[in-house]
Amino acid sequence: MLDYATLKIIWWALVGVLLVGFAIMDGHDMGVGTLLPFAGRSDEERRVVINTVGPHWDGNQVWFITAGGAIFAAWPLVYATAFSGFYWALLAVLWALFFRPVGFDYRSKIHDARWRSTWDWGLFIGGAVPPLIFGVAFGNLLQGVPFQFDDYLVSTYTGSFWQLLNPFALLAGVVSSAMITMHGGAYLAHRTEGVIQSRAVSGAQGAAALTVLAFVTAGLWLRFGGIDGFALAQSPAPNGLPDPLAKVVVRSADGWWSNYRHVPALWALPMLGVLGAAGAAALVGARRTLSAFIASSLSMLGIIGTAGAAMFPFIMPSSSMPSASLTVWDSVSSPMTLTLMLGATVIFMPLIVLYTGWAYRVMRGKVTVEHIRANEHTAY
Repeated sequence: MLDYATLKIIWWALVGVLLVGFAIMDGHDMGVGTLLPFAGRSDEERRVVINTVGPHWDGNQVWFITAGGAIFAAWPLVYATAFSGFYWALLAVLWALFFRPVGFDYRSKIHDARWRSTWDWGLFIGGAVPPLIFGVAFGNLLQGVPFQFDDYLVSTYTGSFWQLLNPFALLAGVVSSAMITMHGGAYLAHRTEGVIQSRAVSGAQGAAALTVLAFVTAGLWLRFGGIDGFALAQSPAPNGLPDPLAKVVVRSADGWWSNYRHVPALWALPMLGVLGAAGAAALVGARRTLSAFIASSLSMLGIIGTAGAAMFPFIMPSSSMPSASLTVWDSVSSPMTLTLMLGATVIFMPLIVLYTGWAYRVMRGKVTVEHIRANEHTAY
């Protein structure tokens, strides 16, 4: 059996893989939804856009559900505290996601312009709102979330919903929204042709430029804008039982940069974020759309990895009670739970990857207006 400290690190990495997998696989579905009202100008064009993701969008939800389940089982304190502090934000994500299954399945069932237009905007909301809120949540994590524990480890959130909408968090939301739109634009350009592809290319290039600008601005703001990071002055025992109050945490201007200072190779992550987005813009403009999709995937890996590497070992730092911050070492489940879950992951993760690969065999084909007309009763 693996020792407790190793299991904690493994599950930190696995949750990161699931979050990146969700961003890449379900992210391009959301990006296509964000571009839907703009890439499709007529009903037939919008049906083309919808049918690029319609056959497999629900399968990509597996990454979202698995990531949520992994956080619940591996980091129960993080799950409970996050749902307490981000309650209304997470509800807004769920409400936005409700538009997707109904919109995909029923949008084209009725030949009525108002009905279809309503669901087009519903699919836009389902694609645009979740990435924005997830980015805002990450922006708040980097600043610290106002929560604390009592002696019985009952968490209390002392902030409000409106406090989450601070300027830096909104900038992080722009980073998230832009990179998802870039990714969706690259995918849409790969699956379409003609005027729809041209609009997708323009959307992907604009979103890529915004991704780089917002990402670099957020990094400079985090370093020079007066946002203090977190650091462990006294670390809990890596093999010890979870106790989020058994440590000393300090805040400092370079708190989020200490890992980069000690491991310079980590700078490859932000470089990947910037160069991947720039490469995606150049490649999609040259109509090398599959390469652009891969480049945008690497960009998202770099951007999400940048935040994860900066915060390690913190998962959910507390601004009101720094010593209560949740870390990799003190917010996890028991060794038995982590071991059993690891065994299940070894079995089921390859199945998820194989299913994803099978579902994306459709990426070899184009969706056209002629295809929609020929499959009027079966197309989305």
